[in-house]
Amino acid sequence: MTDTAVRIASLHDGGRSVEQAAADEWAETAGLDLTPVAVSDLVDGDRSLAAFDTCWWHADEPPKLGSTTDLGGVLRAFVRSGGGLVLSLAALTAVNDLGIDPVTPDAVGPDPDGGPTGPLIKTAYDDHPLFEPLATRRPLTRGGTDATLARYDSILPERGEVLASTVSADHDVPGLVTVVGWSLGDGSVVGLGDGLVFAAEGGDHDQRDRLARAVLTNAADSAIPERPRTGGEIAALRDRFEDDPHRPQFHLSTPANWLNDPNGVVQWNGRYHVFYQYNPGGPYHDTIHWGHAVSDDLLHWEDEPVALAPSPDGPDRDGCWSGCAVDDDGAATLVYTGGRGRDQLPCLATADDPSLRRWEKATDNPIIEAPPTEPDLLSTEEWNGEFRDHCVWQEGETWYQLIGSGLADGGGVVLLYESPDLREWEYRGPILSGDRDTPQETVWECPELLDLGEKQLLHVSNYEDVVYFLGQFDGATFEPERRGTLDRGDYYAPQSLRADDGRLLTWGWVPEARDVSAQWDAGWSGTMSLPRELSLGDDGRLRQRPARELTELRGDCESRESVTLDDGESIRLDTDGRSFELATRLSLVDADAVEVTLLGTATENERTTLRYTRDDVLEVDRSRSSRDPRATSDSQHVPVTPYDEPLDLRVFVDGSVVELFANERHCLTSRVYPAGDDATGVDLATVGGRARLPTVEAWELASIW
Repeated sequence: MTDTAVRIASLHDGGRSVEQAAADEWAETAGLDLTPVAVSDLVDGDRSLAAFDTCWWHADEPPKLGSTTDLGGVLRAFVRSGGGLVLSLAALTAVNDLGIDPVTPDAVGPDPDGGPTGPLIKTAYDDHPLFEPLATRRPLTRGGTDATLARYDSILPERGEVLASTVSADHDVPGLVTVVGWSLGDGSVVGLGDGLVFAAEGGDHDQRDRLARAVLTNAADSAIPERPRTGGEIAALRDRFEDDPHRPQFHLSTPANWLNDPNGVVQWNGRYHVFYQYNPGGPYHDTIHWGHAVSDDLLHWEDEPVALAPSPDGPDRDGCWSGCAVDDDGAATLVYTGGRGRDQLPCLATADDPSLRRWEKATDNPIIEAPPTEPDLLSTEEWNGEFRDHCVWQEGETWYQLIGSGLADGGGVVLLYESPDLREWEYRGPILSGDRDTPQETVWECPELLDLGEKQLLHVSNYEDVVYFLGQFDGATFEPERRGTLDRGDYYAPQSLRADDGRLLTWGWVPEARDVSAQWDAGWSGTMSLPRELSLGDDGRLRQRPARELTELRGDCESRESVTLDDGESIRLDTDGRSFELATRLSLVDADAVEVTLLGTATENERTTLRYTRDDVLEVDRSRSSRDPRATSDSQHVPVTPYDEPLDLRVFVDGSVVELFANERHCLTSRVYPAGDDATGVDLATVGGRARLPTVEAWELASIW
């Protein structure tokens, strides 16, 4: 169908504003077949949309629809019969009144002083007919405007699929959603709350015209993908990234879009469940849902439907944030943080479904109505009180809950509550606080208390590191005896489960180390660490090692024994690629350092260097890891004392993840993004003397999906 063959009804409620008149004038100049249609004529039955392909409502003020108006019924019937409905600018605020979506945009208003701005097209849809004519994924289609814009900022539509967010002249704004699509019957609804302005200067009018023409002429015929709902539909999102060399293959990862903290990790009826912070809107942190993956063997995983989603009228309207899972006398129960406005409070959900797919939120959420008044907790511009993330366990008939927070005068704090039934909670006070010399707005996020037998492990995440304390918990306070850092790299907010065989297994969030634009273009962000076994060593120190099941992913082995390297000498392993495990012992003898080069390329001079030095430091040198300027290039270090040489080192390379375990005590997880297709080489070398490697073994590892 040609542009001129598409018949467009231009909807008006009364007289036309300057902006609406300019839009109609543009359409006429562009040669589109457009006819003005009054809302009242549709409602009264004096006019039908049967002769039109697309109905366009371009409003620069939010429409005021009376409670008895059945405009929604008329428009939905039109769309279901195969029509296209386009709601641009403030018309997008009418999606609830029209019966299209119960969640309306929350960022509504003009932008008179705004610079060049436009839609940030989602990677998955940049070749969709709605956007295919655009010259770029980041068209700057408008300047400042007095017209009312309608964007989703801290919330997402409940039913619609996000097609584009916002780009400004100098940066991307993924969290400000401007283009949403809905599939309805045989037709589609496209909402453009921003991007099309006709009565103001500024912006690239050629790109604006291309966008407007493409949307108006394709809305009726172009299928809008529905938001994936089932496990199969969610799993299918992975197919988009089959050729992405930076995608992990044996780390648990999001099917697409955004992943952060592991939540509700539990072994239930023998199956491992990992829930996680997930944003179905795109690869950015906002409007958090709970994603869900399940495994029978801790190795191979399946995607499940989203477990928790914000309730439009609930205390978790703005997000279902971090929490945990417990067994309440046979009932699977989640305790999580719900966010709404400036409040973040504990909420509860239960499942009577053995697959843990269907959850029912408690009708009396939140289960704690306000943070405690003592001590004086940190409040910020965002939150009335920094009060979130939960660790819950039962002893006898009493439930205990830890919640993370920060102190108004500096430092983090972990708060303790008790309950007989998981619903009525009594505040007991802080179990530990500290770090008052850190920046004032420090919060101890994601606290977790684990029993290691002779000692207890308490860890908290302080925005930068995962700090742990080994000590004794007496039921009211925690007395630390030793302090450390769980992982010195790109690792945050771990959560653990007690497996049926008694092991403590933990996962952490491995965030990206590239900027938001690179994440948006990739279409995904975040992965989990490998599952780790936590235990207490014979010396009373914490041990961390990869879960023993991971050895079952190993393929053919390359093995070398008694390797000696003289000063400046190097060898290349036959094993290469971006999905392998390397295990070795390193003895410096008289060398200053041993270097293991990963993901190396001869043509582009890219490489990531692991360096074990005489100063008892293990370093990940990322200064030449990637030619992409959007990737982080700083180095990371972990001290590897105390130990007796040689150093035992296990290295897992998985797409863009490099995860190190040294002497089963020290961990460092790193992200690297080599640009060269041939960045796959593995080399061993010495610096400043002779070194011995009693054993070197390498295996290619299979995918877990």
